[in-house]
Amino acid sequence: MIASTILMIRPAAFSFNAETAANNFFQNASFSLTNDELQNQVLQEFDSMVQTLVSYDIEVLVIEDSAEPPKPDAIFPNNWFCTFPSGIISVFPMFAANRRTEKRDDVLQWITENYRSTGLHDWSEYEAEGRFLEGTGSMVIDHANRIIYACLSERTEVSVLEKFASSHGYNAITFKATDKNGKPVYHTNVMMCLGDRFAVLCEEAIADEMERIAVTQLLDSTGHDIITITLDQMHAFAGNMLLLQNLHGDRFVVMSQTAHDSLNKEQMAQLQMFAMPLPIAVPTIERVEGGSVRCMMAEIFLEGR
Repeated sequence: MIASTILMIRPAAFSFNAETAANNFFQNASFSLTNDELQNQVLQEFDSMVQTLVSYDIEVLVIEDSAEPPKPDAIFPNNWFCTFPSGIISVFPMFAANRRTEKRDDVLQWITENYRSTGLHDWSEYEAEGRFLEGTGSMVIDHANRIIYACLSERTEVSVLEKFASSHGYNAITFKATDKNGKPVYHTNVMMCLGDRFAVLCEEAIADEMERIAVTQLLDSTGHDIITITLDQMHAFAGNMLLLQNLHGDRFVVMSQTAHDSLNKEQMAQLQMFAMPLPIAVPTIERVEGGSVRCMMAEIFLEGR
C-alpha cells in the first residue's frame, strides 16, 4: 500500500523542544538563529518541500498550524494521528506533554468531511498511565502483510503497541535499537523505511543477534530486498524516508538532502530499482528538532468523498 496523498502541517511556532530532547538524541540546541530567523528559515524549507512534492504531482494537503498554544513540533503530524486503508483514523498517546496540544479536533473534522472514514480511535487515555505510542514514528507499518515493526523506547510502549496492532488484526514485531552512542533510538522510522518491495534498515542498530535475524528474515520472507545503512547514515536520517506515488502511479522515495548525500553509489542504485529518489533539503528542521522529511508527512489512505 503506497500513499499518493499526504497531509503536512505548516508550523506557526517552530522551536527547539527541550521536552522531546529528553530522549531524542538527534536534536541539537546549539544554533545561533533568533526565534524569528529560525521560524522564517523553517518555513522556507517547509514551503520548498511542498512545492517539490507538488511539482511531481504528489497530492499534498497543507494545514496551517494554529497560533495558540505554541506547538514547537507541529511540523511532525505523523506522530499524533494516522489513517489505515480500512478507513480507521487513530489518535495517539504522546510522550511530551507540550506535544499533546498538536492533536486538533478541527484537523480530524476536516479529514472526515473530505474523506470517507469508518471510525475514529483515540488512544490518548494511556498518557495518564505514562504509556505512549507515537504513530508512524513509533511504528513502521507493512499494510500488505499486516505487520507492524517497532523498536521499543520511552515513546513506544509494548502493551499499547500490541493492543493497537490487535485492534487492526496486525502482528507487532518488536526489538531494541540503539544509536552510535549506545542510546535508544527514539522512533522506529529513524532507522527503518519500508516500501512494498524493499526495506531500508540500519541492522547495526539492533544489537541483539536473534532480534536482528528475526527482523531481516521476516522482511525477506515478505518479499523485501534489504538496503542496509550504517549507524552514521542513520544519524544522517537515511532511514527516515517514505515511498510515495503520484497521481500517475510514478513512484518516489522521498528523503532529505542530508540522507541522500550520505548514501553510496551501490545503495542509491538499489533504491533506483524500486523508485526515483527524491531528495529535499530540510537541514534546519533536522538539526534543531531531530526529525526529517518522513516525520513531516502523514499518509492519507482514505477514499475521497
